[in-house]
Amino acid sequence: MPRTDASPIECAPRPGFAEFVRVSARIGCLSFGGPAGQIALMHRELVEERRWVSEEQYLHALNLCHLLPGPEAQQLAIWIGWKLHGLRGGLVSGLLFVLPGAAVMLALSILYGLAAHLQWFAALFLGIKAAVLAVVVQALLRVARRALDSRFKRAVAAASLAGLFVFALPFPLIVLAALALGTAVASIRPDWLKLGPPAAAPPRAPRPWGASLRAACAGVVCWGAPLVLIFATLGPEHVFWRIGTFFAKLAVVSFGGAYAVLAYVAQAAVQTYGWLDAREMADGLGLAETTPGPLIMVTQYVGYLAAYRSPEPFAPLVAGVLGALLTTWVTFAPCFLWVFTLAPWIERLEHARALKGGLATLTAAIVGVIANLSLWFALHVLFGRVDTADIGPARLLVPNLATLDWRAALLALLAAVLLLRLGWSVARVLTACAAGGLLIAAALPG
Repeated sequence: MPRTDASPIECAPRPGFAEFVRVSARIGCLSFGGPAGQIALMHRELVEERRWVSEEQYLHALNLCHLLPGPEAQQLAIWIGWKLHGLRGGLVSGLLFVLPGAAVMLALSILYGLAAHLQWFAALFLGIKAAVLAVVVQALLRVARRALDSRFKRAVAAASLAGLFVFALPFPLIVLAALALGTAVASIRPDWLKLGPPAAAPPRAPRPWGASLRAACAGVVCWGAPLVLIFATLGPEHVFWRIGTFFAKLAVVSFGGAYAVLAYVAQAAVQTYGWLDAREMADGLGLAETTPGPLIMVTQYVGYLAAYRSPEPFAPLVAGVLGALLTTWVTFAPCFLWVFTLAPWIERLEHARALKGGLATLTAAIVGVIANLSLWFALHVLFGRVDTADIGPARLLVPNLATLDWRAALLALLAAVLLLRLGWSVARVLTACAAGGLLIAAALPG
């Protein structure tokens, strides 16, 4: 946790590049627990123990990363690398933050594609999904306690939930509307957002337009190169093109962390593209919770299954691996683009009051987005059949009560008690519920 006293601590000398690489690799391998755990891990390793960046620098960078789409913990790692060793430092720290989890997730996705039909595998994932339901609810409660500190913000959260769950509005529309509304409210009624008094005047140093423009151009070219190659060789009807363009768009609107965008991913992957079904999507979130790195790594699993099931002209396994790699690239490469473009502006962005208002309102809307994910996830974990009912402009998900899975309900209740009441770690809860799923399957075969 950050220091609470006001006494400044002098930063240590900049570390050598080899030492920085070793520490970045350690952080990447230990970054379990979602963004909160990852940010705390980096704070302990880099601010408290090694003093490579100051508390003030760390918090300013974290605030900037909250403004950007994509996983804020990875972006923070990229910024720290950029701060210490320039471009190569940012590339190394950002890649090492993602690669361990990506490797584990790819292996688990391959195993899932080969073994999902086996009874013991289904029993294992029954427990994991039930545990993840409790994890999502915990994330909802944490974000709500922090973000909903005014009536206006609570109204925004309720409107966001209604827009998604009742009216099936697109997730990007919710994001853009919240940003626009918050920007306007920040200048008209800042007390609704509890922004506090304006900050001191921004620094007078020359604006770094040149560095930002070069970084943006290089980032866009690198990010889009695989899509250009796919369009030229396989065409716009191939599954690789659909995977690449969908997750590239997702990377631009993925504010609020993994939980905020997973319902949007599930809706598109299950209903729009038919790459997998709702229960398989729930399995993917369970896999992501068991790996280090950003939780949005679940997109790699979706890309793997989508390509694995439509492999032509490749073999299924080859297509699946290529689909997973493509998904990972278009999802995470933009993080480097955002950070390298905006890092020189970090001190100025701290004074952007309208931007802070947009972020505060977006954070409130994200509470509604995560609540929508919680409802979607609970319905598809606890019930074997979920129907859609159209009532005027509303489109509601209605569970078939006769298909309630008592095993999933029992394990979800166990997970909630262990996580929310007894304070167990996510890893221990996942392990306990996975074991519970296997025990139930052994006691009641078939």
